[in-house]
Amino acid sequence: MRLSLIPRRQDFYGLFAELGQNAHETAKLTLDRFAKFPDSIDHGKVKDLEHEGDRLTAELFQLMNTQYVTPFDREDIHDLARAIDDVVDHAERASDLLGLYRVEAPMEQAIEQCQLLVGATEHLGSALASLRNLRGIQRHVSGIKSREDEGDRVVRDAVAALFEDENVSPRLIIQWKDIFETLEDALDACDTAGHLISNIVVKNA
Repeated sequence: MRLSLIPRRQDFYGLFAELGQNAHETAKLTLDRFAKFPDSIDHGKVKDLEHEGDRLTAELFQLMNTQYVTPFDREDIHDLARAIDDVVDHAERASDLLGLYRVEAPMEQAIEQCQLLVGATEHLGSALASLRNLRGIQRHVSGIKSREDEGDRVVRDAVAALFEDENVSPRLIIQWKDIFETLEDALDACDTAGHLISNIVVKNA
């Protein structure tokens, strides 16, 4: 594989911005699917965005592997791209589980988690778009963290509510616990991405 000696920094920044936007669009579609299920959009639309995220991630890795000079440490680029990919993968899986488990209607706590994910990915997208100049990033990282913290509270309350209701079947408890934890994984991945972005700022500011 031939390495290029001509830096293509703009391409890196552009791809990270696209990855952030794709994650945000995935979160919004996931929220729409949960909020309106079973009359919401088909899961295939969410899956399409997951495929787009995979394409963008592969393009970023290809660029990194062919460039002699990169704007940030290669390990940081790799880890950040993986974290963003995890956000999309977990959101897509949660959307898929609605149909897989054939739930009759979404629980309010799941919708709340999706709303938090939309807010977190909006901040994530803004932070990624700001990597070019490294300005104003910390407030977006804080915004991600606050939503991840709130998400932890929501999932704890949701799981507790499932076990408190004696009329809820064990099967339904397992299904919803899986959905709640998958959405929590998406928020955790956002938080991981936020920490990685903070590290990049510290190293390069």
